This record gives sequence, structure tokens and C-alpha cells, in this order.
Amino acid sequence: MASESDQSPAAKGRSWSLVDIGAGVAVLLAAAGVIWSPKLSGAVAQATGGLTPVTVLVDVRGVPVADPRALIQAAQEEGKVAIVIRNQPHGSVAIKQVLPLQRRLVAVQPNGSVVTALDPNQAILGSLDARFVLQGQGRKSAGGVVFGNQTIKIGAPVEIEGEQFRVGGTVSGLQVGGG
Repeated sequence: MASESDQSPAAKGRSWSLVDIGAGVAVLLAAAGVIWSPKLSGAVAQATGGLTPVTVLVDVRGVPVADPRALIQAAQEEGKVAIVIRNQPHGSVAIKQVLPLQRRLVAVQPNGSVVTALDPNQAILGSLDARFVLQGQGRKSAGGVVFGNQTIKIGAPVEIEGEQFRVGGTVSGLQVGGG
């Protein structure tokens, strides 16, 4: 007659330890994360027609650059930038246009009138003042425009990055539907 210690491990009944249960829960959570990932939900939204073209205007002001015109031209030739919204990478979006912005000086005269003039220091000091017109996919929600699984509104800080630059800017305009 065989004693209990002589039985093979397969013959013994399997009991679940706390480690086994923890590993099973981790596998289930990982599977749920894959199923409900932002990229997958974005793909589902695009396939079901939930996403529409969104135009986002991002103003970049006062960034020290040796040659702002060359940077603007390089960005337009590149045709896309990576965008980061609230420190969360969104991915790449197309550049429709990059518009240089001209700073103006304002002076109040002794008689009370206001005089404006182009800022001559902008060209001398080499700073980037531009509006990036970006085109991506998003949707309108009750809280604003959802772009890259982040709700953005005018005034929201974003970062845009190309091959030669990474600059911070502010959302200055939004248009759902392309336009």
C-alpha cells in the first residue's frame, strides 16, 4: 500500500495559493487593459464613424530660435508633428499650415491716442512666434473636444514636436468637422 508521500504531485488535489490567485487577477487586469486601451477605443470610434476631422490651432510664442523662418519651413515640409496634451502623448497629427505671427508694440501718446508698430526686436533676437494649424481626428463631447483621448479647450497647454524641434504652445482655436 502506497503512503501519501509516495503519490505523484499530479495525483494530489491542487490547492490555490494566494500567489496563484494574485497572478490570475494580474492576467485578467492585463487583458482588460488591452481590450479597453485608448488606441483600440480610438480605432473602434473611427470604424463606427464616431471620429470627425478636428482642426486645432496652436500658438507658439517667444521661443528662442536661431532661424525662425527655417524652422517654420522645415515643419511645413515635414507635414506632421507629434502632439503631447497634458503630458500624455497623442501621436502624430498633420500640419495643414504654419503661419508666422508678428508681434506689435503699443504706445500711448501724451494726447491719449494709441500708436502701434511692428516689433523690430523679433527679427533681431530670433524668436519663434507662429500659429500651427493641425488636423487630426476627434469628437465633440459635453466637456469640449476630445482629441487624442484628452479633452482640449482653447487655452490648454500642449507640446508639439518635429524632427528638429520641441516647443510648448497654447490651443488658440478648435473647429470640429475640418473646415
